[in-house]
Amino acid sequence: MKTGRRTAAVAALVGALGLSTLNASTAHAADTGITVSDIVINKGKPILVGTTKVVEPPLSFRITLPRGYSTANPFSYGGEPFLYRGSITRATDTGDNYIGPGSYICYEVDSRRARCEGHLYINPEPSQEHVDSNSDATSWKVGVALQLWKPSGGFLTGELETRSLTVPLRRVSRTTVDASPEPVVRGRTVTVTGKLTRANWSTKRYDGYGDRTASLQFRAKGTDAFTTVKKATTSRTGALRTTVTASVDGYYRWVYQGDSATGPATSTADFVDVR
Repeated sequence: MKTGRRTAAVAALVGALGLSTLNASTAHAADTGITVSDIVINKGKPILVGTTKVVEPPLSFRITLPRGYSTANPFSYGGEPFLYRGSITRATDTGDNYIGPGSYICYEVDSRRARCEGHLYINPEPSQEHVDSNSDATSWKVGVALQLWKPSGGFLTGELETRSLTVPLRRVSRTTVDASPEPVVRGRTVTVTGKLTRANWSTKRYDGYGDRTASLQFRAKGTDAFTTVKKATTSRTGALRTTVTASVDGYYRWVYQGDSATGPATSTADFVDVR
């Protein structure tokens, strides 16, 4: 089977050139005749973004070209899904509240159809304006930028399409754990503390996340599964604290299930030797 490929450089060019050419021509655009379907972003799961690390959620879709165009010439057309908030034209015009593709590869199904796989590109760096406010932790809409180029290489036409699909973006959360004393006498009290924090996209720090319920889980030494033994609510600063009675050697951890704007978090496990 033949393959059609777009390199990272080409995908980046499409992202930048696609916006500029579409902005200049959308008002007078003709239907490109391109169909983009079966869009799947991040395997249908929410996208979790922290404060510094670039996130590249997987992206897949299918593209069908109009007559006269071939998947054998990937530089003659474009059909890129992207995420946006607010107005689709404003997002593509300004680049604000817009998240586009990184790189992807299209595999030819036949001369006019291809299936494509790649990723979006989300950089928390403030200058990128991808996630520069905590209000960005919400559901983003999906749009598609479609372009056709002339055989000579000049831009022919382009259009923007909206989709009913939405993708949640959520702030990364973290939690820590500390169980003491270590070791502990059987039947005595073990105090388990920790802290729940989450990414602040405005300040690029991790702040304490207050008034959240977290589960204290325990796994006995020599077993595989953790079970919830207690629940606790974080303080205003995100602090966690509770006590349990020591019975057997084992591991303690805190688990936060997440919410509509924040991803889940599981701490490392702290071992307590019971004597």
